[in-house]
Amino acid sequence: MEEVWFLSQCVQGCLSDIQVLPLTSAEDLDCTPGFQQKLFHIDQPAQFIEDQAILNLTFNDCKGNNKLHYEVSSPYFKVNHDGSLVALKNISAVGKTLFVHARTPHAEDMAELVIVGGKDIQGSLQDIFKFARTSPVPRQKRSIVVSPILIPENQRQPFPRDVGKVVDSDRPEGSKFRLTGKGVDQEPKGIFRINENTGSVSVTRTLDRETIATYQLFVETTDVNGKTLEGPVPLEVIVIDQNDNRPIFREGPYIGHVMEGSPTGTTVMRMTAFDADDPATDNALLRYNIRQQTPDKPSPNMFYIDPEKGDIVTVVSPALLDRETLENPKYELIIEAQDMAGLDVGLTGTATATIMIDDKNDHPPKFTKKEFQATVEEGAVGVIVNLTVEDKDDPTTGAWRAVYTIINGNPGQSFEIHTNPQTNEGMLSVVKPLDYEISAFHTLLIKVENEDPLVPDVSYGPSSTATVHITVLDVNEGPVFYPDPMMVTRQENISVGSVLLTVNATDPDSLQHQTIRYSVYKDPAGWLNINPINGTVDTMAVLDRESPFVHNSVYAALFLAIDSGNPPATGTGTLLITLEDVNDNAPFIYPTVAEVCDDAKNLSVVILGASDKDLHPNTDPFKFEIHKQAVPDKVWKISKINNTHALVSLVQNLNKANYHLPIMVTDSGKPPMTNVTDLRIQVCSCKNSKVDCNAAGALHFSATLVLLASLFSLACL
Repeated sequence: MEEVWFLSQCVQGCLSDIQVLPLTSAEDLDCTPGFQQKLFHIDQPAQFIEDQAILNLTFNDCKGNNKLHYEVSSPYFKVNHDGSLVALKNISAVGKTLFVHARTPHAEDMAELVIVGGKDIQGSLQDIFKFARTSPVPRQKRSIVVSPILIPENQRQPFPRDVGKVVDSDRPEGSKFRLTGKGVDQEPKGIFRINENTGSVSVTRTLDRETIATYQLFVETTDVNGKTLEGPVPLEVIVIDQNDNRPIFREGPYIGHVMEGSPTGTTVMRMTAFDADDPATDNALLRYNIRQQTPDKPSPNMFYIDPEKGDIVTVVSPALLDRETLENPKYELIIEAQDMAGLDVGLTGTATATIMIDDKNDHPPKFTKKEFQATVEEGAVGVIVNLTVEDKDDPTTGAWRAVYTIINGNPGQSFEIHTNPQTNEGMLSVVKPLDYEISAFHTLLIKVENEDPLVPDVSYGPSSTATVHITVLDVNEGPVFYPDPMMVTRQENISVGSVLLTVNATDPDSLQHQTIRYSVYKDPAGWLNINPINGTVDTMAVLDRESPFVHNSVYAALFLAIDSGNPPATGTGTLLITLEDVNDNAPFIYPTVAEVCDDAKNLSVVILGASDKDLHPNTDPFKFEIHKQAVPDKVWKISKINNTHALVSLVQNLNKANYHLPIMVTDSGKPPMTNVTDLRIQVCSCKNSKVDCNAAGALHFSATLVLLASLFSLACL
């Protein structure tokens, strides 16, 4: 027998054109792989006896039966190495059929044992054997014999080349072999073909296991007309992997963090690579190592990588992993993954791992000096001094950022301190103006801490507190009005020269004994006067609540108090005068023009409204009257609608003309005020939806529109 056998060592990278399967020549047809007998019949005994041979099975893979393995469908039986089927214990009921599966690396087959008189049991072959791939199903005896074909990927020319053979011991004369399936007549087509006369299977091109790892083909025999005689029988083609793919790191960038001072053996991160080769072979069995570490201080071997798992761990003592003493807290490692379990013949791939040594708060902040000095003018606010500290921790973390607290000397909350985020300095500010006359000196005790807590074995010391001495400078302060604002209430229209009040301003500089003079600063209406010596405020014009300078019945004016300092200082005070209303404004009506058609059926002319600048009770209810009628027969009338509106209407139709009707309106003040206004009414010709007021005058307003507008105004009240 001429054989070319793909040795197991060659799977690790031998010449690609070594064949995997025996090429069965014509003279070797006397050996058919599989069970020599596939179907047995035995009578159901009263009991199968433990360790007693039931029958002998003969299996031959035509290669010496190396690594022969049997599986039985019932857990109560086994097949010994010599092929004898025995019971594992005394048992009576095992079902109607037993199946025995035999397998070597070169062939596999199934034998069926029919128990005459046995009873059915549940369970499928797939459940019984749990095959990793499709296994031959129990079948009746057949003459087509096939074995899986193993072909290494990446074979070189020449093609086509024979890779296996199908045997049909009972093939009728003139019948032919036919091969179908994916890789033959299904995409990718034309990879495999079969010699229809001899059964030799050949491959026509190079295979790539990473593209397709197995091909499931089917073999059958046909007559001269193409009719199937036997089959189809499954033929599995397995592509044997070669080491043709480098390991690839696909999940980068790889960035890990480890806290400074971490114990030796602390896991930092995991690096894993992917190899497209067969994971069941050494072609995809990866090993990891560190090729380079940058920087290489304080030790060239700061880290170790588990060669199998890819875990990167620290290997130096915690003392060497001190961020504050390292030249650079960032390390870059060149990680190499090598297949073939790390052998020299293996392919490699690399990636960079960046490891950051993270800071922990093991250094408290310290003031650069114990005492700081500051000066500030009284009355001023803002930053008066920056307190400086030192901290060795990472400036980008809360272990470095400072938090300042005033712990003594600030009972009035006149001072605040905030951290400058760029410099980490403490900016001490005055937030409430200081008074030199009350205290010319202040002493503050300030502490500094970090945002993050210190590690347990480190604490804040005396250097984390400092004293600030603040000197307040005397400034000539402006007089202060009291109260401010000053408020009085007066009736509008009081007589000119009436005294409103006497203002009072005091000088905060009590130690300087200065005099104060007063003046008007802002008096929008020009109504007021102030005595510059004693601060008496009186009127020099009539106060009018309806003035545009008065808002919500309140008039505001500003006064100055000026001391005699050098230079003089000024204070400002506000006077708010609430003006009480008196009935000094007559009401007025609206609108003052109206139109009506000469043949109108609705004799309503216009709805009049009245308004008054005064406040209630000096406004409505208003009284509406026709002052006098120019027409002797009194064709006009006015009717009250509500407190603010009345309806003017005609008693009869009038000829087209202009009419002037005097309307008198009176408010409810005591005493009341009256106003007479001429209401101009145009009687127009209205024919064919056209309004002609030319003969009546120059105005062309529709009486209907005026009436509707008046009604809308009434509805909005």
